[in-house]
Amino acid sequence: MTSRRRPFRRAPLARRSKLALAVAAGVLFAAGLYLGVQFAKPPPPPDFGASAPAPASAELATVEAPAVPAPAPFEIRRQPPPALGGRPKIALIIDDLGRSVADLDALARLDVPLTYSVLPFESHTSEVVAALSRRRVEYLLHLPMEAKGGANPGPGALLLAMSPEELRDATRRALGAVPGAMGVNNHMGSGISAERDAITAVLSVVAEEKLYYVDSRTSADTLGYSVARQLGVPAAERQVFLDAAIEREAIHEQFDRLLDVARRRGGAIAIAHPHQETLDVLAAAIREARDEGFEFVTASALLDGA
Repeated sequence: MTSRRRPFRRAPLARRSKLALAVAAGVLFAAGLYLGVQFAKPPPPPDFGASAPAPASAELATVEAPAVPAPAPFEIRRQPPPALGGRPKIALIIDDLGRSVADLDALARLDVPLTYSVLPFESHTSEVVAALSRRRVEYLLHLPMEAKGGANPGPGALLLAMSPEELRDATRRALGAVPGAMGVNNHMGSGISAERDAITAVLSVVAEEKLYYVDSRTSADTLGYSVARQLGVPAAERQVFLDAAIEREAIHEQFDRLLDVARRRGGAIAIAHPHQETLDVLAAAIREARDEGFEFVTASALLDGA
């Protein structure tokens, strides 16, 4: 019996089109799934090679956080003290003595306690010191120190070029020229007082001699008061310069400012010089201040750490 093969019958066109579309959709779905997985993976780390430098962006990604800077040297900043109680106190320091003994008689006529500050190597230093000793008044060594800007502090000046030991020796020589001084304040000194090592060398001698220190504050950058207190030296700061401008009206304005500061603080320190204009203003202004209730004291009465 002869078998008869059934002839092959093609699927209708509509059926074949549907099948092709289904296959194409499946392929597109698989491709999309594959690509989605690949994009979801994190990128591999860049390989810059053994010697090739990383680009800046990669370097920034691996830079370590900067180290915390070392703290600045400890500073003691003087704050206005609470009111001292009773009458506001004023201390007047008269600088630049040592050039004339006659200055002392004019100052004595002010008839208030003063603190006299004597330059160590002036023409009449020894006579002035002897006269102050006889009068049993409070006086300081007015220690000349290098200033910024090249101004000349005068004989025996302490200089930034000196080593710490040279600064100590120069300070001792200056103290020897003003025996009996109870303390020290700086003459000029905007250079020395702003340099920690230099002012520390100077004030170490003040500490050894058990004296006090008044920072004249000839520079806003001064470390004098701060270093003195760190060394255990009783210290104070000048609040007002009375005669930076040697004119009667300007001096009177500064004296009024001194009174305001003393009212707020309970006490204030002013520096003045034995100019005739200064003496004339002080003669009247001191009487008025006393009548208003102000008390005049020496600098040692307004020290911190005494």
